[in-house]
Amino acid sequence: MTNYPFVKFHFQVDWGGTKIGFSEVTGLKVETEVVEYSDGASLEHSSIKMPGRVKYENITLKRGTFKSNNEFFQWWNATKLNKPDRKTVTINLLDEAHQPVVTWEIKNAWPVSVESTDLKAEGSEVAIETLVLAHEGLTIRSN
Repeated sequence: MTNYPFVKFHFQVDWGGTKIGFSEVTGLKVETEVVEYSDGASLEHSSIKMPGRVKYENITLKRGTFKSNNEFFQWWNATKLNKPDRKTVTINLLDEAHQPVVTWEIKNAWPVSVESTDLKAEGSEVAIETLVLAHEGLTIRSN
């Protein structure tokens, strides 16, 4: 039996129990800051590097624009100064049997921007809207 890597186009996004179809998800990145420290008594005359704070990139979600579907804007409008409407967002990469193989769980996500589609008279592309989420944690697990 030959093993192949999973395809990246078969995924689902769930927030607050609602499964929503998206055409693109980006920003699934976690990074540890590097802290440099120099000791004056060190014989090496160079700094050492230590792990510091963890940083999370904003998550960008893109989907087609549909009639009477403005969940992006409703969530963004519910975000008030110092009281964002935080949600857990789960993103699953699916296998051929539609079962999750990799899961990204986004903790305390809230919308920082919503972008409507651009309009072009001679274009024939699908109208795409974009939602950008800030969050406080990203957990990645293989299922």
